[in-house]
Amino acid sequence: MKRGHAEGFAPVFDGESRLLILGSFPSVKSREVSFYYGNPQNRFWRTVCRLFGEEVPRDTAGKREFLLRRRIALWDVVESCDIVGSSDASIENVVLADIPFVLRTAPIEKIFCNGSKAYELFAANFPQYIDMTEKLPSTSPANPRFSAAAWERALSPFLAL
Repeated sequence: MKRGHAEGFAPVFDGESRLLILGSFPSVKSREVSFYYGNPQNRFWRTVCRLFGEEVPRDTAGKREFLLRRRIALWDVVESCDIVGSSDASIENVVLADIPFVLRTAPIEKIFCNGSKAYELFAANFPQYIDMTEKLPSTSPANPRFSAAAWERALSPFLAL
């Protein structure tokens, strides 16, 4: 597969968002559907919606509505980069997302990084926010060590929002 330049998505958040979930960069399947976690094998939507006792919305508008209603902000650490397929390990020539903008705009209480690459990039580039940040196991289908229990433990304080 050839390396190419790719663009990510705008953040999903509003002035009521209380938690921020950050991925590294959208997969090929996500880029094809122009929204976060577009690969049906990715566990993100199934895991987060189940924790809130909801079905996974069928379309992007429903997913956006779910996130905002549940006060979840969603973005990626990388705004654009050169990448081979969906491989986080191949990410080069990174343009970082303006995460401080979201943190100035919304009353974010906690940041969760979806996987090691997201956490590594975030910690290296935004160390001032590391005290409010937690790394969670990647929901990627490529991660054999995924733990829904870790996500449940981390998100449980936010389930009543």
